[in-house]
Amino acid sequence: MNWIWIVGAPLVRAIMSIVFRVRIEGIDHVPRDGAVIVAPNHVSVLDGPAVSSITGTGRWRPTRNLIAAEVFHGLLGWILEQARQVPIRRGAGDTGALDEAIEAARSGSCIGIFPEGRVHDDPRAGLQRIRSGLTRVALPTGTPVVPVGIWGTHDVWPRAGLDRASLLRRHTMAVVYGEALVPRPDDSPAAFRARFHDGLDEVVSRART
Repeated sequence: MNWIWIVGAPLVRAIMSIVFRVRIEGIDHVPRDGAVIVAPNHVSVLDGPAVSSITGTGRWRPTRNLIAAEVFHGLLGWILEQARQVPIRRGAGDTGALDEAIEAARSGSCIGIFPEGRVHDDPRAGLQRIRSGLTRVALPTGTPVVPVGIWGTHDVWPRAGLDRASLLRRHTMAVVYGEALVPRPDDSPAAFRARFHDGLDEVVSRART
């Protein structure tokens, strides 16, 4: 864990605890070492910092998230580079980013992938389609995937942007980690995505209650 994580994870976690009442379940499903993919649903731009800071402080390990390449500029881009985040060009079949994630998994890192690919327009409508990036990293490496349900961040920062009025009251943010799904030798991408979808749907339901 480098300096940016040692300083940043507790700082972001503290800010989240000021903005939200935070409820966390099942973080022990994330191993303290060895390759793992942490895969949350996506309801807000706050999801990445929230889940990564909780994983970082709770299991004391950094997450190498796949993050939209367009945000890698200026000070934020420098911070993301120092934190060893992986820029990915969305909708462009970015094999370079996926190859980097595969190598990170093979070296025993914790990888963060948002399998829905984008922030949901209407989180209450259910999960979006699970995209192929998750299986393209998990299956060839045999990396366990921990589904993570997050709920409440969209009350403050939905896809449309920051809702400043929402800051006048303290909302609840729930983050629920599920049991790791280990790829089987006979898993097809479609079969694993279906199994993961069920696991993610379960933890999102728990986060909503």
